[in-house]
Amino acid sequence: MNLILWRHAEAEEFASTDLARQLTSRGRKQAQAAAKWLRHRLPSDTLMLASPAARTVQTVEALTDQYRIVKEIAPGANAGDLLAAVDWPTGVARHVLVVGHQPTLGLVASQLVAGTPKAWSIKKGGVWWLEYREQQDEAQAVIRAVISPDLA
Repeated sequence: MNLILWRHAEAEEFASTDLARQLTSRGRKQAQAAAKWLRHRLPSDTLMLASPAARTVQTVEALTDQYRIVKEIAPGANAGDLLAAVDWPTGVARHVLVVGHQPTLGLVASQLVAGTPKAWSIKKGGVWWLEYREQQDEAQAVIRAVISPDLA
């Protein structure tokens, strides 16, 4: 399974509710840059999942209109919630892209790569691409790519 973690792009600080926060103009540019990088690399069968927050929906829509809203990865979700939603490591699909939030995405990345959840930071609009493999009877998460939208 390949798990692609995409943090939503920059959003406004305040709105009527946290879920209603919209991308800023800079955030829209970040989302477009990351989407351009992803578009040339994602397999066509990638399952796209987004938090119900407006900022994650706007981020994923820079890439596609073919995605699912998953309430289990909303702001405040823990690493276990996200991993259960994608059925790591066997997967609900061979390639899953999750557009979500900090600190959840950083906790997932650290848990999979380092074996323990730590407060790793994923930049707004940033992408972490992880791949599950077994080597010498040991489960591993391999980092395939880490990209910041300003480098995409």
